[in-house]
Amino acid sequence: MQNILITGGAGFIGSHLTANLLKKGYPITILDNLSPQIHGNSADESSYLFNKIKGKVNFIKGDVSNRKDLTKSLEGIDIVVHLAAETGTGQSMYELEHYSTVNVGGTSLLLDILANNQTKVKKVVVASSRSIYGEGKYVDEIGNIYFPKPRSLKKMGNGDFNVYDDSGKKKLKPIATTEDSKLDPGSFYAITKLFQEQSTLLICNVLNIDAIALRFQNVYGPGQSLKNPYTGLLAVFSNLIRQGKGINVFEDGEESRDFVFIDDVVNSIIQAIETKTANGKAFNIGTGVPLSVLEIAKILKRLYNSEIDIKVTGDFRVGDIRHNFADITLAKQFLGYNPSVSIDDGLRKFVEWVSEQPNEDGNLFFNSIHEMKRKKMFYNGK
Repeated sequence: MQNILITGGAGFIGSHLTANLLKKGYPITILDNLSPQIHGNSADESSYLFNKIKGKVNFIKGDVSNRKDLTKSLEGIDIVVHLAAETGTGQSMYELEHYSTVNVGGTSLLLDILANNQTKVKKVVVASSRSIYGEGKYVDEIGNIYFPKPRSLKKMGNGDFNVYDDSGKKKLKPIATTEDSKLDPGSFYAITKLFQEQSTLLICNVLNIDAIALRFQNVYGPGQSLKNPYTGLLAVFSNLIRQGKGINVFEDGEESRDFVFIDDVVNSIIQAIETKTANGKAFNIGTGVPLSVLEIAKILKRLYNSEIDIKVTGDFRVGDIRHNFADITLAKQFLGYNPSVSIDDGLRKFVEWVSEQPNEDGNLFFNSIHEMKRKKMFYNGK
């Protein structure tokens, strides 16, 4: 079997991927720094994710932006799944150097080693993001296609969260975003993900290494970090509900996302690893079904059998998009990808898992909001 390196392999997606690849007989090496924001201060004791893979793989605790660590992890490797990245739109807007070091620097270093060192690597699968589209694809009332600019902070401050055409007068309707849509990152995180995707596809092509980029929508499921207040809408809401605190829904609650269950994401990566016909391409990985944030809050409240209040606040974060959901036609055609977990089943499984975990500190979320306010990246609505 081919030897696989998973950078960031102790994280949410990586640990689930590892478990499935081990079942298929693949030898796995993982490079991960066990970030406290994901794993807590003692990964050995408290990290659900790390304990899923501990002792089952060749684990290297190290940093993807460290040449020595990365070079060591690439020894004897045939396939690289590059998941290592800092995530979170809001945090990226004021921790620019850190996001650049990890996401841009780490990917550049990986490609530099592949270009200049003797390795066995024949394929790289890189985790990209739906965020690279910005607002994605829209139409007006007569069917004209638009890729709108970021929304006006002035309008949002006045409680208008709609997406408009270039004149700022005609409201637009979101449609499924295809891979050939305009790429227009609306946050620094999105810029770094676009770099990861484009640089990997470009340099691997030059090096005659197969490469595939997977543009993940909002991934959720058991194992999702409950400690990181900057990512994971479902985790944030779950923590608040379990502590009996109300949920403050940003904007008007009608902003929507494409939520895709972890099992379907893992299957897409394995399909990318094993396919012979999709190299050099980027694929949307989602469900193609949008769900509003307010709907999500209501479903979670019901599943937790909670009486907490849900308040639509009009608050908003700089860099957030209004809508984005995936057209997954190409992934179906070239990868054989077909999401099989419905939002109802997926959320039920997620809630059942969360209910077995220790309560996390709800103040982490409020502290993150305070920090974003201080950095002028978060605004209170009217």
